[in-house]
Amino acid sequence: MRHDKYDCNQGCPVEATLEVIGGKWKGAILYHLLEKPYRFGELKRTMQNITQHMLTKQLRELEKEGIVNRKVYAQVPPKVEYSVTEYGETLRPLIMMMRDWGQKHFDL
Repeated sequence: MRHDKYDCNQGCPVEATLEVIGGKWKGAILYHLLEKPYRFGELKRTMQNITQHMLTKQLRELEKEGIVNRKVYAQVPPKVEYSVTEYGETLRPLIMMMRDWGQKHFDL
């Protein structure tokens, strides 16, 4: 769902970013996946307040945008692992700045 061009005001780059990583959970999902690859169950246990349905939905959206990679291993039971793509790695500075700002906000 990548856009080649936004035909709107100067806020469009921010809108484009929020279109990809906006919402309650995507930033947190990316924060964890930037640490290491996770299996679905591991990620769900790490993010206890997200529902299974919402985690699945958010991961699919991030995968569709090319931010997250879903790797399925051919074994029984099936093993699926999620990781950040090279393109997703470009979000690392933004996610870390969000973490730092959030920590300062907690400290107020």
